[in-house]
Amino acid sequence: MQASRARLFKEYKEVQREKALDSDIQLVCDDSNIFRWTALIKGPSETPFEGGLFQLAFAIPEQYPLQPPQVRFLTKIFHPNVHFKTGEICLDILKNAWSPAWTLQSVCRAIIALMARPEPDSPLNCDSGNLLRSGDVRGYQSMASMYTRLAAMPKKG
Repeated sequence: MQASRARLFKEYKEVQREKALDSDIQLVCDDSNIFRWTALIKGPSETPFEGGLFQLAFAIPEQYPLQPPQVRFLTKIFHPNVHFKTGEICLDILKNAWSPAWTLQSVCRAIIALMARPEPDSPLNCDSGNLLRSGDVRGYQSMASMYTRLAAMPKKG
């Protein structure tokens, strides 16, 4: 557990240093528990998520970095690889392709890349996956844009 605390503290210092360089990701460590983090990520441009701000929750195991963090969306998102109710993310690096070389920051980058390039063949959201698999890209983008506007964009007024 001491090694994971040291690693997380190192990542925390790195995040503080790189804040200004990566405006698409804001990683924040819980004040009272270094094993709990949140992130705000910007929806990638030229996707239905553009303009949205999505919140992620990280639960980091005591065996980190030998085991991956558990990451889920707190913001509702219509995406084939994200469970609509729980926010669970289907991403290989969070499961069997994990490597200790990954950091919380690089996990956020991988999630942003997944948002831009969904994998409809391994869906957690079957409605979303089925739209893409059937070739209804317009229907998928319309639903994803609608949920981005409803859940991930600041309310005006």
